[in-house]
Amino acid sequence: MRGRLHYITRPILVLSVVSLFNDMASEMLYPIMPLFLESIGFSILLIGILEGVAEMTSGLSKGYFGQLSDIRQKRLPFVHLGYALSTIAKPLFTFFTAPVWIFFVRTVDRFGKGIRTAPRDAMLSDNTTAEYKGRVFGFHRSMDTFGAVLGPLAALLFLYFYPADYNTLFLLAFIPGCIAVLFTFRLKEEKRKPKEQKVHFFSYFTYLRTTDTNSPKANDAFKKLLLGLCVFALVNSSDVLLLLKMRETGIDEKWIIGIYIFYNLVYALSALPMGILADKMGLKPVFITGLFIFGLVYSGFIFSDSRSLFFILFFLYGLYAAMTEGIAKAWISNVVPASETGTAIGLYTALSSIGAFIASSLAGWLWFAFGSAATFGLSASMMLPLMLWFSFLRSGRKT
Repeated sequence: MRGRLHYITRPILVLSVVSLFNDMASEMLYPIMPLFLESIGFSILLIGILEGVAEMTSGLSKGYFGQLSDIRQKRLPFVHLGYALSTIAKPLFTFFTAPVWIFFVRTVDRFGKGIRTAPRDAMLSDNTTAEYKGRVFGFHRSMDTFGAVLGPLAALLFLYFYPADYNTLFLLAFIPGCIAVLFTFRLKEEKRKPKEQKVHFFSYFTYLRTTDTNSPKANDAFKKLLLGLCVFALVNSSDVLLLLKMRETGIDEKWIIGIYIFYNLVYALSALPMGILADKMGLKPVFITGLFIFGLVYSGFIFSDSRSLFFILFFLYGLYAAMTEGIAKAWISNVVPASETGTAIGLYTALSSIGAFIASSLAGWLWFAFGSAATFGLSASMMLPLMLWFSFLRSGRKT
């Protein structure tokens, strides 16, 4: 491929299109999932437990399947299986309403995400060079997030004409999911010799002891980077709390969904430009700037009480996401050997999921005990020390 987007090779483009359609399917259901669960008798407590179990399953499995893809030196089978499981799970919600069944289906959906995430990201890294890591991961995040714009819009349009017809919406979400799965069969990968290494489900946690023993500096760089990212995960609670803050101030639900779509649109439009900027300026300064914006946004949520201010804050929040989520994975892929990218990203995403679960639980308790200002204030106050920490880290290859 020639021209200005020559770095978007065919595998990268196909993986990005797959993510777009899969996220469209998932985000069609995101705004209505709590409403659906309540309609079949789930309490708020049970919904919280369900989401916690599902996300922990996804998080822990990311590390295992990332490491397994490194050992087998294959990424594609995990991409096929992961997207297929998530797609199959969506229409299954319509068949039974027993809590055990709902827990099973939701867990299968998130397990699919755990299977595919690290191998897919490693595949993105395998198909580019250090020079273009920022823009490649940015392009992928942009396409993925466009799906998060199209999905809720499609759901809102459908529910406008067919209010509360959740079962049909679950069936409709199966369509873009199937398109995503079909596109995965347009991918190919080179055959590589597998490693002779045995693993169990939690063996990826030992990666910090074994990684790149021939290069102590690279090993140390990854450990320090991972530590900073994990601390950030511990103070970066669920975006649901941002939506709840708007509801607390009396914003209408339609505006809440609209602002959420606006945030995803800003994120989608900004991810590639931020990736290009990171490749030119360095991944580290762009990531640190993203943390600064995060601190501004969370500080703003302490005092915000108007719809217009929430629009401004979510605009900035979209920029923060574009400057950190894909950039973090690109940074990791630049400080570890190419043959260990799946394990390294898998370990990071697994620990991030665990950190997010702890962060959301802590944030909920702070909100309950001391009010929303305490929740947002704690997260905002941690940004300065984190920015200082990241500023002293080794940048990696051309980052």
